[in-house]
Amino acid sequence: MPSTVELSLELPPDLVHAGVGVHGSAGPHEVFRLPHLWQLHLYGYSGTLEFGGSRHPIRPGHLSLVPPGAEVHFHYGAARCEHLYAHFRLPGDGERHRLPVMRDAGADAAVLRLLRQTITASAQSPARASAELWTVLWRTTGLTDAAEGPAGARHPALRTAMAHIEEHLADPLSVPVIARAAGVSHTHLTRLFREETGHTVVGYLRHRRMERARHLLIASTLAIPAIAATVGIPDLQAFNKTCRKELGASPRAVRNRPPAP
Repeated sequence: MPSTVELSLELPPDLVHAGVGVHGSAGPHEVFRLPHLWQLHLYGYSGTLEFGGSRHPIRPGHLSLVPPGAEVHFHYGAARCEHLYAHFRLPGDGERHRLPVMRDAGADAAVLRLLRQTITASAQSPARASAELWTVLWRTTGLTDAAEGPAGARHPALRTAMAHIEEHLADPLSVPVIARAAGVSHTHLTRLFREETGHTVVGYLRHRRMERARHLLIASTLAIPAIAATVGIPDLQAFNKTCRKELGASPRAVRNRPPAP
């Protein structure tokens, strides 16, 4: 009874159609099958998806992935049920990613935004729509990676805090600011980070800033003061000190290292 699917994201998907689906008006149960296309749905209603003998609860904000040829049964709880959908082919045959058939994407507003952009672009630029969908699919693998760890599923507040940190590395972040964005207390967030990452919040933030700094130092010609500002440490003395502590060398030395083979 499948609870996961495997897909290759080596190449961008070939988007065939995307839009807003409205179901339930013809009755509380429908059967659906696409012989040659993947189905991705982002739901705005409650119900049940039945696939391969498994039943998956549908809730607003849940995302499902169904492979080609699979027969799915939808059980609706209301007369009008809306979801965003994309039907697509996957041409790649490289590394495969195992993803849940159904998962909660509600904590990641970017998935909703990107899928809406996919739908908007599908009528104007198929190439851009496929690129938007490719990003959605990669983002979905990130949700799975973030939710899995040695201690099990990560707390939604931790994922929200991590996403906030990634989006605001250039800003003057503090633990209370991050905790407010995650909707938990300063103390609770600190405990979550220690339990699930081994870092304090400040330590994790510093690590992520310096990983971005390392990338910019090696891969770009951006001036070191600009890189320092981009990662939220505009004071050059502090940036130099943090770089030595986290990366083991000065910013200039990191930049001048020979490239890895």
